[in-house]
Amino acid sequence: MLVNGDAAPAKGLIKDTTTQGFRQDVIAESMNQPVLVDFWAPWCGPCKQLTPVIEKVVNEAGGKVKLVKMNIDEHPAIAGQLGIQSIPAVIAFQRGQPVDGFMGAQPESQVKAFIERLIGPMGPGPVEEVLAAAAQALEAGDAAGASELYAEVLAAEPENIAAIAGMARLHLDGGDIEGAKGFLAMVPEAKAQDPAVAAVRAAVELAEQAASLGDTAELEAKLAANPKDHQARFDLALALNARDKREEAVDHLIAIIKADRTWNDDGARKQLLQFFEAWGPMDEHSVAGRRKLSGLLFS
Repeated sequence: MLVNGDAAPAKGLIKDTTTQGFRQDVIAESMNQPVLVDFWAPWCGPCKQLTPVIEKVVNEAGGKVKLVKMNIDEHPAIAGQLGIQSIPAVIAFQRGQPVDGFMGAQPESQVKAFIERLIGPMGPGPVEEVLAAAAQALEAGDAAGASELYAEVLAAEPENIAAIAGMARLHLDGGDIEGAKGFLAMVPEAKAQDPAVAAVRAAVELAEQAASLGDTAELEAKLAANPKDHQARFDLALALNARDKREEAVDHLIAIIKADRTWNDDGARKQLLQFFEAWGPMDEHSVAGRRKLSGLLFS
């Protein structure tokens, strides 16, 4: 179970200490495993940023490291003895001695790297494990199972991009375009260009375009009557993609590019690139389509 993005914290891994308790909580405990001491104060904004990050990583370390927090307003002596002049400051103790440390709020990746210097590689955290399980469920065709796992991640981390994109993709694959757009609206502006989000957004746009085109038979009849009808060919490519006929969709757009690169302001090539973005760079049809496009443009 995830709690605020973490596994449920193991008992005793995180505690507050005092000047009197420092010897037992830090010096003595560091004989068993590394102990991190987080020097903080209630008025310190960066301290509030660091606290959830360092607690999360300590919980994920599974008992290989402990965290002790010391409020320097109430207990200034130890910080003074260690020469700490700015906070937050984190000092690692091993075998009774300070061995490493850092100052200032740090991103999770750097906090994890700091702890791994003390205890060795930690492996994936609980959120990453749940996301991996969701991906496995998708590969097995278990959309409901994947949805439950993504929802679990979002309950703990509402702005988790992989989970948001995963839920949007599930709704899109189920034909619920509005539901997919609802999840995309949850994406923070700073992460709007994340590749996973961009891919789903492109797929949503394609689905909306295809929804207005109707049956492929009419488009195929138009094209049979006039093979130079680029608009009919373009619309047919969109309709075919919506029916997961990716190779045929690529071939129709390539045919337009070959016949008239300038048609519709290079629209066929731009549409092809949107296909590749929606399918993902490693999709076999993206790889084959890029090869065809390169062969045409650079031959």
